[in-house]
Amino acid sequence: MEAMRALQQHLEVRPLELQRMKERGVKLVGYTPGGYMPEELVYAAGAVPLGLIRGGSPEPIAESAAYMPRFFDTFCRAQIAYRMSGEDPLYQMIDLLVVPVTENNIKALADSWDFYANVETFRFGVPHDKEEDAFQYYLEGLHLLKDKLEKVTGNKIEDGKLREAMALSNRMWESLEKISLLRKSPRPPLSGEEFVRLNHASFYADKARLIECLQAVYDELRETEGSDTPRARVLLTGSTLAMGDYKILDLVRRAGAAVVTEEFAEGMRHYWERTELEGDPMEALADRYFRRRVPPAWFRPSRERIDFVMRLAKDFDVDGIIWYQLMYRESYDMQAFYFQRILEKEMGLKTLKVVSDYDASEMGPLSTRVETFVETIRTP
Repeated sequence: MEAMRALQQHLEVRPLELQRMKERGVKLVGYTPGGYMPEELVYAAGAVPLGLIRGGSPEPIAESAAYMPRFFDTFCRAQIAYRMSGEDPLYQMIDLLVVPVTENNIKALADSWDFYANVETFRFGVPHDKEEDAFQYYLEGLHLLKDKLEKVTGNKIEDGKLREAMALSNRMWESLEKISLLRKSPRPPLSGEEFVRLNHASFYADKARLIECLQAVYDELRETEGSDTPRARVLLTGSTLAMGDYKILDLVRRAGAAVVTEEFAEGMRHYWERTELEGDPMEALADRYFRRRVPPAWFRPSRERIDFVMRLAKDFDVDGIIWYQLMYRESYDMQAFYFQRILEKEMGLKTLKVVSDYDASEMGPLSTRVETFVETIRTP
């Protein structure tokens, strides 16, 4: 598709664009991609947000042993390695790292950057329920973040600029949602990997350019269908789907199935909610990013996430679910245990759970398991 090629060309030169912006004094703010850091605050402060979203390769995991214990989540270990190895230029550019602390793995990520990376790290807490006091706690964290960004950039975050950034984000989420909904077709016009790559691009592309490309992608696809009807329609969910970690998507495609929708707490941008532009903008951001956000597995209680996945499974007419999680993410291990039983009991859907440590030796066993699973759920 011409629009996707144009976006890829933009992404290839994006590191150079960002370096030039940095040389002009623009601050680059990195953040962990768990869905609780409102980029709008960064844009309103005159800075540029960058999601730390790379993963999937075994080499950074081996290198991370010098900085973090083995028994932390795979994605979190990879982040300090990308910084310390100097391999990814985006990881070298950031002036401030913002970490919404959700659980112990993310806290360990922040600690490792504090100690080794020579980058200032700003933390704020994310509660594990949605009671009113929890909402106020998260809102106070956003106010602290706002103060920090103003101090780092030297710019005042004004309500007008914040609402402009909120409106831009709403347009981006709307575009991603429209493209995703095209996959309800019996012959989806784009693959699961193509959509995931579009989603990942949103973590570091220029937002105005991204929205332009997403609209062009939608215009190209809305009147078309894929060339083949997949043998099975799969919903992919789990803990983290990083940029570069596309093996599970490729294995599903090779088995003749199609990933038609996804739900990940980390590494995939949530696009189903919009931010209200009326009223207090800080409260509107807290409402969108916390109160109405689909909660991750570590939330208590976490039935809300399961119900949301069940709605997706029904809306996208899926035949089965693949639960893809990374090693040592204990909260997802716990939720997966009863998730599989609930889905089979209430919807009659089978679930395949697979675990990755970004190890090259995983490919053989994963391929066999995915192929077998697709055979058991495929449409007659």
